[in-house]
Amino acid sequence: MSVPVAPGRLPFLGHTLPMLRKRFAFTANLRGQGDLVEVHLGPMRAYFVTSPELMHQVLVTDAPKFHKGRMYDKFRPFVGNGLAVSSGTFHLRQRRMVQPAFHRDRIAGYAAIMVRAATDLVREWRPGEVRRLEADMQGLAVTIVGEALFSTEIGKRAIDEARRSVFVIIKNGILRALSPGFVEKLPIPANREFDEAIARMRAIVHEVIASRRDDDTDHGDLLSTLLAARDPETGEPMTEDEVFDEVITLLTAGIETTALALAWIFHEIAANPGVQARVLAEVDEVLAGRPVTIDDVPRLAYLGQVAQEVLRKYPLWLVMRRTAEEVELGGARLAPGTEVILSPHTMHHDPAHFPDPERFDPDRWTPERAKRLPKGAFVPFGGGIHQCIGNHFALTEIVTVVATVCAHHRLVPDRPVRTKFTNAAYPYDLMMKVVPR
Repeated sequence: MSVPVAPGRLPFLGHTLPMLRKRFAFTANLRGQGDLVEVHLGPMRAYFVTSPELMHQVLVTDAPKFHKGRMYDKFRPFVGNGLAVSSGTFHLRQRRMVQPAFHRDRIAGYAAIMVRAATDLVREWRPGEVRRLEADMQGLAVTIVGEALFSTEIGKRAIDEARRSVFVIIKNGILRALSPGFVEKLPIPANREFDEAIARMRAIVHEVIASRRDDDTDHGDLLSTLLAARDPETGEPMTEDEVFDEVITLLTAGIETTALALAWIFHEIAANPGVQARVLAEVDEVLAGRPVTIDDVPRLAYLGQVAQEVLRKYPLWLVMRRTAEEVELGGARLAPGTEVILSPHTMHHDPAHFPDPERFDPDRWTPERAKRLPKGAFVPFGGGIHQCIGNHFALTEIVTVVATVCAHHRLVPDRPVRTKFTNAAYPYDLMMKVVPR
């Protein structure tokens, strides 16, 4: 089968430049080319998936036939081989060892951290004060994941370093992933900032792990679970490098998604008075003036729908997979080693499944409507064997933080928000006024 080639290919650079210039518009336009479209990242040929059926095939039904792709290769020398970048039998082994850290009883403990951190932040706010909300939510997300990971005193230094470095790593990492290999060797500020941030994070995280290696105490944090984990087949623990890789993975993957979702959810609640009225009414009814608990999360059903709609509207732009064997995809036979590009953003904005996709509509997520979606149409946390292991952690964090804030305040836009683009849409200059309820 002949696969159509995306328009706009340039000599040497392929589609990299138009992809980075147009971002969401470029990939959205590929839907009209076919279910599978050939694109070129520099000299490298890749195949872009545009249909939910093929998305589900790559992520779920044929997942063992795919490994993580080029984007993850770019990160691996710097962040190691944790769950977010590993593949094959090693990935399955690590996933089994990390899974206990995200059991429901552990999530309940982390929820208490989420509520306490959100409450502390709200207490800093003053009536009428204008806050840069994306900065508040980034700091809050780092605090929550950091305290869930490290409960001891030395861990506070790691949290401070994460505040300084994690978003530098995320921002510059996607530019490296999509650029030809020679770009990362250029002596430019972005490369220097990235390398320095990685070095700082590596040093402090290794220091924290070393301080806990001979400590058999369960501190109730993620690091305790990782250090106590044993391979179910051999009984061996993770090496220090393996623990480091998983810690860095949890710091980077666990912070960006929720920080973005929290910033955008307050923007959307404020921009949609009907949504805001329903959220506030539900929070008042369920909480009745007391702090939120883990048991309240399923009872905050409409707020859960609001969270799902934010994850639909503001997901990651691109993820990549590489065929580990010959695969038939969309009628084309892909040889081993072929790169495949998946776009949650493109899926989530397909008007065939999400009419008027730019409109913020939490009622898309009523049980009756949500169950009509085809598999692969909504993939905020990926799917299959590589589904984000922290998805329940993230959803719990979003709901508990928003409920805590809304119990005390309304946030009113002070000016129109601007947007920056990396591998997601980042709110920039999201200035909101604090109005006590």
